[in-house]
Amino acid sequence: MTKHRSASHGIDAVLAADAPSPPARQIGRSRQGRPIMAHKIGRGPIRVSLVGGCHADEPVGPRFLAKLARYLATPAGAELRAEATWCVVPHLNPDGAAANAVWQPPDAERYDFVAYLRHRRRELPGDDIEFGFPRSPDDGGARPENAGAALFWRDERPFHLHVSLHGMSTAAGPYFLVERSWWPNFEPAARLLAEVVEDAGYALHDVEREGEKGFHRLARGFCSRPDSRAMRRHFLDLGQPEVAARFRPSSMETVRALGGDPLTLVTEMPLFLTPGVGRELGPPDPVLAAWRERIAGWEARLRGDAGGDEAAAVAREAREAGVEAMPVRDQMRFQWAFIRAGLEAASKELASGRGAGLA
Repeated sequence: MTKHRSASHGIDAVLAADAPSPPARQIGRSRQGRPIMAHKIGRGPIRVSLVGGCHADEPVGPRFLAKLARYLATPAGAELRAEATWCVVPHLNPDGAAANAVWQPPDAERYDFVAYLRHRRRELPGDDIEFGFPRSPDDGGARPENAGAALFWRDERPFHLHVSLHGMSTAAGPYFLVERSWWPNFEPAARLLAEVVEDAGYALHDVEREGEKGFHRLARGFCSRPDSRAMRRHFLDLGQPEVAARFRPSSMETVRALGGDPLTLVTEMPLFLTPGVGRELGPPDPVLAAWRERIAGWEARLRGDAGGDEAAAVAREAREAGVEAMPVRDQMRFQWAFIRAGLEAASKELASGRGAGLA
């Protein structure tokens, strides 16, 4: 196993906070009737929106936001409460969490690769929550989870910073998505963040997608965030107009439509590390393509294995191939480092006058 040095970036106190969840308000219900809860914490001038759980098989973002909300409400969080007003939706997809509960122990330090491949569940393209927000206030076709969050953000608008916490099944390491128009202002923070990741012994995930689905490579480990219009074009180009038509605005587009010029960020933390990706950017990256093919084969074997005989063999093969579960604690550390970098960038822009319309 690779030995990673500490990835601490001012996060230890957040993760160690021993406090009950702060007061929350219900902003809606899921398709299956589960409550969607949100927190508003602090009264600082920087208005921040954080959301997790938009994809069913990405558990670390919601776990971190639940911890962060508890920390923000403690005496130790007073400085952050003075710095910003935090609007936090820890989990926008409780139905997805329930569907994936079998491989998501609530306090897991790492996730089990075999259990993940055997049991993971994810919404189909065009039905995921991240690209399901209402096209307009009277769009009654959006999922109820999305409609509730959109109303919450509309009530609390506008924002200076919005971060959607996501994950990846496998990758070379952490991957950071940034509002493309903000890149010149965010690039200095990105360089520092890259150093934090690499000083901790991790590689940055680095791929070239040439604008597919809105992904434009900005620097090693950094890319522009996806866009619903580019998503629709992608599926139209694939000859799937019915899928393309189901894509609605993302949380990033929804928050930006509420006014001002907010910085929007997306964290992408891998559950499992697959070495070698990014040595040849492509597209396609041959190492990434090989990993995807091999992982699909393992998953097919496990899903078709009623007796459970394949589990030990797949676990051994994955271990020998170099697959490694990324510690949840480090995933959370890098999520927080990214949020803090975004907060600093948004604060500087507000002070310079760029965000004056949000004051």
